[in-house]
Amino acid sequence: MAAAEGATKLERGKAWLRDFLARWTGTRTFIITSAVVFLALVLLDGLHVIAALVSFAVVAGVAATRLMAVGETTPIRIGRDEEGGLSVLGAGGTALALLNRLPDPLIVLDVSGRVVFANGASEPLIGKETAGRHVATVLRSAPLIGAIDGVTSDGQVRSIEYSVPAPVQRNYSVYVAPVADEVASAQKFILVLLRDVTEARRVEAMRADFVAFASHELKTPLSSISGFIDTLRGHAKDDPEARDKFLAIMADQATRMRRLIEDLLSLSRIELREHVRPSDAVDLHGVADDIADGLSPLAEQYGVEIGVTAPASLPKVLGDREELAQIVQNLMDNALRYGRSGKRIEVSLSPAEKGGKPFVRLAVRDFGPGIAKEHIPRLTERFYRVDASASRARGGTGLGLAIVKHIVNRHQGTLSIESELGQGSSFSVLLPVAPSAALQK
Repeated sequence: MAAAEGATKLERGKAWLRDFLARWTGTRTFIITSAVVFLALVLLDGLHVIAALVSFAVVAGVAATRLMAVGETTPIRIGRDEEGGLSVLGAGGTALALLNRLPDPLIVLDVSGRVVFANGASEPLIGKETAGRHVATVLRSAPLIGAIDGVTSDGQVRSIEYSVPAPVQRNYSVYVAPVADEVASAQKFILVLLRDVTEARRVEAMRADFVAFASHELKTPLSSISGFIDTLRGHAKDDPEARDKFLAIMADQATRMRRLIEDLLSLSRIELREHVRPSDAVDLHGVADDIADGLSPLAEQYGVEIGVTAPASLPKVLGDREELAQIVQNLMDNALRYGRSGKRIEVSLSPAEKGGKPFVRLAVRDFGPGIAKEHIPRLTERFYRVDASASRARGGTGLGLAIVKHIVNRHQGTLSIESELGQGSSFSVLLPVAPSAALQK
């Protein structure tokens, strides 16, 4: 019993000494130590009292000037305040300000798994007012919770990756480590540092997809061009009629490859920025009119009439004008290619509402052959075609609706498709209204 009490007193003494040394560091320690040294020199007749005073004044002045220039150098220690919250001792609030300026989310937990500190960068991920809540209620990821529990139990550092699937998939690399307070060594915290690696993972996935898709889709036109070249070099080299025919087919195949490469590059750029929200206010009616005017020569060639209707008070949408133009372009282009037998395309824009928030609905309807219901859920997949041969014959790449889907996701909108065989198809996009337009409304 006595031995246990002695050990406890010894531990308390060590903690008190560590606390004392931690508190009396930096500028104060330097000035007090200097004063003691100069006093000792005067008492031992090693320095004249006036010289000692002048020297001490110079040294103290330099220390005070440094303090004002760069601040105190007291070590930073994590502890608890009187209310049980996180406290950064000896830092005068500077350390918390530094942690809040970190670009990556940083969360500190106690050993029970409750949040005691979360920096500013973590708010978009876990929200505000999270202090005191259990980590499982703010970070809903089984792998991450498992890593935190593992660090709590064995004190070993862990690094993992996990993904958040909705609303847009994001990938995080997480570093989880134990932290022991220097003063009260029995008190421990868990540090969770997250880094968004979504862009890096998207680049890796896009590189692999590009190689796989491009090699598959480019194989046929390249084989055709290669075969026609061999034919033109052989028995058809002196046949002007065959040469003209083959050159026309080769030109079509080259155009198809160019369109395919352009669409793949466009899709890659969009996916790379899909998690970055646009911030411009865009007149969607103006965009639709411009695209319709640009497609009018092709519509006349097919004998199709394009009509664009919108109310005069249509609010602007929040978005990227170039990408919104791609949405309208791809939907109208698809309607012309696959629904031109209906001889009419209706493009309508109207105010809408979803979840109590204002939206603008863009609908592109054709009156062509329509699409069977079993194909509708897969239409936005890359290179998915209802009729592959007919699509290629019309110059389609199989990427138009995939591009539309990813742009809509980036704009936090929704895409819906309705179609019946023999009744045509309707593609509707809901896009959020720009904040300024919503206020004016």
